Amino acid sequence: MTMILRVAGMSSGGWYGKPRHKENPQKRGRKPLVSDEMLLAAVRKVIEEVPFCGEGYKKVHRRLKTDGVIASKARLLTIMRENDLLSPYRHRKAAGKKKEHTGTIITQKPDKMWATDGKKFRTIQDGWCWLFPVLDHFNDEIIAYNVSKTGNRSAAMEPVREAVRKRFGMIRKDICKGMGLSLRADHGSQYDSHDFKSEMEFLGLDMSYSFVRSPECNGCIERFNRTIEEEVFSINAFHSISEAEEAISQFMERYNSKWMLHRLGLQSPKEYREAYENIHRAI
Repeated sequence: MTMILRVAGMSSGGWYGKPRHKENPQKRGRKPLVSDEMLLAAVRKVIEEVPFCGEGYKKVHRRLKTDGVIASKARLLTIMRENDLLSPYRHRKAAGKKKEHTGTIITQKPDKMWATDGKKFRTIQDGWCWLFPVLDHFNDEIIAYNVSKTGNRSAAMEPVREAVRKRFGMIRKDICKGMGLSLRADHGSQYDSHDFKSEMEFLGLDMSYSFVRSPECNGCIERFNRTIEEEVFSINAFHSISEAEEAISQFMERYNSKWMLHRLGLQSPKEYREAYENIHRAI
């Protein structure tokens, strides 16, 4: 060995300190119950079968766990990243100083604060159209919605009336009065109109307006608008408003029953509401 090192011009430290690379290195530690190949196949199956697009690794992890496939979140993230399976939606933070929002708009009970807003989308035949959803801040559930060609006060008023009808059984004067229920909206022309305010006063529904140019004050409905934009409007080219309305109807059903929200512990709005009702029914 001394002769070889002298001919090679190497020191003994240089030779013995040289790393030994194996052709097929194995990971150290205990082998997982589910191999990387099996886990990748299970992930692809979940992504293919799930009715939504662009779900992140945490939601995929929850769905795998439900199906009996156990793997750590860190390992799942690594496998999804290496195979380009992560959500394509990565919203960059806006440059500059962001206005601080320190309040809270989450309620601890259902039917304490609703939110509504207008969302524009485009069709080939009918041009620009409108979607007006009404959402419960308690669990982000869509109570009612209206799809309309025009975005006027009447179109914005219709889903609120429908939400009242669904929750309280009828439409009559002061039906919401004394329930502590308020409706969050921005200062769009529909919601600032005399007719809209008069209708809310007739129902006994208090208005809670967000600050001007502060969408974070109406964050729950704004987040839903972004979700439906990513899941429906950005990946479909609708020919007519009737075609769009059918797709929106199908999405609303999937959203309420299957869309997992992180703030709800990766439960859907419907699951979260049912769990709340079961607890209070037992009490």
